[in-house]
Amino acid sequence: HAEKVIVSSAMPQALREQYRRLAAALHHAQAESGIRVLMVTSAVPDEGKTLTATNIALTLSESYHRRVLLIDADLRRPSIGDVFQIPKVFGLNEALSSVPERKVSVIQVSQNLSVLTAGAPDPDPMSALTSERMRRLLSEAAAVFDWVVIDTPPVGILTDAKLLGAMADAALLVIRAGKTPAALIQRAVEALGRNRILGVVLNRTEVRRTPGADSYYNSYYYGA
Repeated sequence: HAEKVIVSSAMPQALREQYRRLAAALHHAQAESGIRVLMVTSAVPDEGKTLTATNIALTLSESYHRRVLLIDADLRRPSIGDVFQIPKVFGLNEALSSVPERKVSVIQVSQNLSVLTAGAPDPDPMSALTSERMRRLLSEAAAVFDWVVIDTPPVGILTDAKLLGAMADAALLVIRAGKTPAALIQRAVEALGRNRILGVVLNRTEVRRTPGADSYYNSYYYGA
């Protein structure tokens, strides 16, 4: 259920602190290098990238009071609309493929957070995601929002991952602890380009804590 995993008072304090640490690292990176468009991805599906992207967007918008646009660009398996319980609407896929072009439908979910849902799923989205229209959309969004956070398909299964990564200022790679094979992580790093990876989020790490506390489902950020 969404409210059990997104940043809220119901989330364990230790996990909230990890997302705040991650948001702080991003805040400092932006101050130093001016990054504004952030790609959140993984090597393979089910690593936790969508929840990581969602919690980053929520923390930056709520704790840092930044204007954030969260884009669901995982057109194969869109889910951000479900996280926020947004009805199926005209989304990114339609905005990139409609003829003639139609205005993008952005939904404001809080004072500082807006969401662009994926729209209809697309089994082969890369031509749209790496198009000039997508590039223009991100440029226009970066001129309006303090942060543009993009949840993308897993780069380990993409043929054009480098083209997609080039549209963002930086990328975060989400890795599920104890599950993702090292060879697939290396493939994802090579697909993105090491110089584009801002850092790594190690998700679902098992940590020793006080008796009775949740011991599994934590996230740690490692700078590149």
